[in-house]
Amino acid sequence: MQSPNAPVLPEVGLLKWRQIAPFLPVGRETWRKLVLAGKAPQPVRFSATCAAYYAAEVHKWLADPLNYVANPKAAA
Repeated sequence: MQSPNAPVLPEVGLLKWRQIAPFLPVGRETWRKLVLAGKAPQPVRFSATCAAYYAAEVHKWLADPLNYVANPKAAA
C-alpha cells in the first residue's frame, strides 16, 4: 500500500521534467541523450525553454526502456 503522500505519475496529459524525474532511473543529461537518440519520448516544445512529455509515452518507456522506440509523430 502506498503512503498518502507518495508521488504519483499521471497517466494522461503532458508532464514537465520535474514531474517525471523522480520516476526515472537516469539523470537529466542521460535522459536528454536518450531523447536525442530516439530511445526516449520526444518532448513537445512550447518555446526554447519550455518542453513537456506525453504521459502515455513516458509510461511506455518506463514499462520497457531497452526496447522503446520514440514515435516521431508524438512530438508533432
